[in-house]
Amino acid sequence: MMNRIVIQTLFFLLMVTSVSAQDVATFFSKSDSFFKEYVVNGKVRYAAIKNNPEALNEALNSAKGISVLKSDAATYQSFWINAYNLLVIDGIVKNYPLKSPLDVAGFFDKTKHEIAGKSVTLNGIENDLLRAQFPAEARFHFVLVCAGLGCPPIINTAYKPNTIDGQLQKQTVLALNNPNFIKVNKNKVQISQLFEWYKGDFEQKGSTVDFINTYRKEQLPENAKVSYYPYDWSLNETK
Repeated sequence: MMNRIVIQTLFFLLMVTSVSAQDVATFFSKSDSFFKEYVVNGKVRYAAIKNNPEALNEALNSAKGISVLKSDAATYQSFWINAYNLLVIDGIVKNYPLKSPLDVAGFFDKTKHEIAGKSVTLNGIENDLLRAQFPAEARFHFVLVCAGLGCPPIINTAYKPNTIDGQLQKQTVLALNNPNFIKVNKNKVQISQLFEWYKGDFEQKGSTVDFINTYRKEQLPENAKVSYYPYDWSLNETK
């Protein structure tokens, strides 16, 4: 009798795990299709999505009942990065047309989103579900896209468990070698306010310059005079 109960319990757990894995796979697939259709050269086709929101809604609806565990870091990180980027786009589309995400009061810190069994703000995803859970992972800042041109560009594919580390690395390298993002004039270097707002994330193993140089092909000078240029909150839109 006891063996039968154990077998039934194991079978139930396997079924739940299998269903959950299928749900997550569906979310990644729908997200990937959406990004491929509506992201072009690092910008988003907001007007087109407004006119045809079905693909965005399908991706977000597929995420509502999903449960992801921090212990499966690759799936967890991929899920919440995609969720953040999709919800940012959804928030823009619901208020479109507009010139900046800051045109919407509480866009990042007040508006709640129902996803993966949680009611959470965009800041909650970034700060509580990602940064606080993986404090050593500063590369998150180069894949979470806030809908402003000051952010690193959004990619036209989903982040996925089997590729997440390489994607984090690639986007960080691209950003930190982009002369429009890291502006170098001899020993004067202008960098995004992102590095000022999240200074602690970038200075865990040295200075901000040390962090940037970890990913740069052409190193910043040791005596670099660093300043921050204003963040561009203009909408990252394309037709």
